[in-house]
Amino acid sequence: METMQTIRLWFKKEGLAKYISHLDLVRCMARALKRSGLPVWYTQGFNPHIYLTFALPLSLGQESECEIMQFRLVEELPLNEVKDRLNAALPAGLQVLAAALPQQDLQAIAAADYRVSLEGAPGLAERFLAFARQPQIKTLKRSKKGPKEVDIRPLVLACDGEEGEGGRALLSLRLAAGGQQNLNPALLVDAYCAQSGESAKTASIRRTALYDGAGAPFC
Repeated sequence: METMQTIRLWFKKEGLAKYISHLDLVRCMARALKRSGLPVWYTQGFNPHIYLTFALPLSLGQESECEIMQFRLVEELPLNEVKDRLNAALPAGLQVLAAALPQQDLQAIAAADYRVSLEGAPGLAERFLAFARQPQIKTLKRSKKGPKEVDIRPLVLACDGEEGEGGRALLSLRLAAGGQQNLNPALLVDAYCAQSGESAKTASIRRTALYDGAGAPFC
């Protein structure tokens, strides 16, 4: 009888890899797993394939140092070996940081930290923080039933920032994330531009950490 081992990978997605769509990322990871020679579990049936699970797929153009992918092995291997063999098969911009055994269900993810860099007029950081801390932030959010006006302020859990070189706004945001509630930082930036009339250009968005509902680091 096969000994199944569920592996949770934490990986980076940065550089040119930030332009890989989620569907292409799934294909890329499946190919890398095949090249690695790891004893990966395949689904049964007419079209067997590697079964991969991802947490919180990134929007195109965003980077991350805390992406999660899960898959199964049909035999137990040292976690460092899994990490090293897969890293040897991955393209530039994708790097496995750690291989671990899952401790929490992916549904436990409730928040994420982001570093956001915006270009705009001097004082942008101060103005953006004042906007993000106001009692309500009404914006249009797309759904299956069409655009709907919603208040996204409850999804902004914490925000801080400062003015950087060249007048850039360097922001640190903690936003609701997960299956129950989720706020894309790009939507918050769009809401700011719509309300303020400013044209703030997003230079970069990078996800840096994940948390559970109690505010503890997700593991």
